[in-house]
Amino acid sequence: MTTLITGATGFVGSAVVRRLLAEGHAVRALVRPQSDQSNIAALDLERVTGDLTDHASLRAAVKGCEALFHVAADYRIWVPRPREIYAANVEGTRNLMLAAAEAGVRRIVYTSSVATLGLGADGSSATEDTAVSEANMIGHYKRSKYRAERAVCELVERDQLPAVIVNPSAPIGPRDIKPTPTGRIVVDFVNGRMPAYVDTGLNLVHVDDCADGHLLAFQRGRVGERYILGGENLTLRDILALIARLTGLAPPRIRLPHGAIMPIAYLAEGWARVSGTEPRVTVDSVRMARKQMFFSSAKAQQELGFRARPAEQALRDAIEWFRGHGYFRRAGLAA
Repeated sequence: MTTLITGATGFVGSAVVRRLLAEGHAVRALVRPQSDQSNIAALDLERVTGDLTDHASLRAAVKGCEALFHVAADYRIWVPRPREIYAANVEGTRNLMLAAAEAGVRRIVYTSSVATLGLGADGSSATEDTAVSEANMIGHYKRSKYRAERAVCELVERDQLPAVIVNPSAPIGPRDIKPTPTGRIVVDFVNGRMPAYVDTGLNLVHVDDCADGHLLAFQRGRVGERYILGGENLTLRDILALIARLTGLAPPRIRLPHGAIMPIAYLAEGWARVSGTEPRVTVDSVRMARKQMFFSSAKAQQELGFRARPAEQALRDAIEWFRGHGYFRRAGLAA
């Protein structure tokens, strides 16, 4: 079976590629010319050059494929030119899905995000059915993923698309080369850039368990349904305490109110516009941090047989990978 995957060079995508190869798929990866391919350099797969904003490359890439895993996304919490994130995440997704339908692809897994879901009241775990609307989406990334997921659902509802949707939570683990915002928590804390914390919460899932969930959705998921692929719900304080224990460092003891960080976020975004660099803290990220972003994977567990290892193991694997690849500068923890 020839299977096209987008986002193969990325954190989650490269983990999905490994699972596909292990399952015997002939994998074709859509790769942007400028992508860092180190995550898939040693893997036996076909590479085709293209981009989500290039319609012709999408049609060429999907030709002859029986399956599609659309994992790629513009995953930036802050963007100086918002049009770019909508072009890739919304228009690119819609065009890829239409190209897949036209090519007769028989099975599709679309990687959405828990960013598109509602949040539980008072820190309770949200599900796929927790009420939400676009008005609840904070920032361009969340809004673009919400619209992209709606585009996929609309095509499914018209019987034009055999797609299953997965909504990963915050992935953590090896091969986070960028790193992602979740991986950056680990790197920044170990490098002494997080002396304090805010009162927020995340659902951490090992990236390899997330990849397993993609394959389970492909094999067992119901067309048109969405499945949260999550792991353990933890406050940021607890996450940092785990990282501290695994690295032998002292956990931060200062809790900062969200209001104290907001002026820093505005200043960081202002400097980013001048310097052209990505801000380490953004206004939208501070707004999102006011919520406990906790989720339940019960539906994926019951319908797909999905399971996730403890967050401590995921963090340990991430720490070992970051250490081995020179991300840590603190004495005693550097590679």
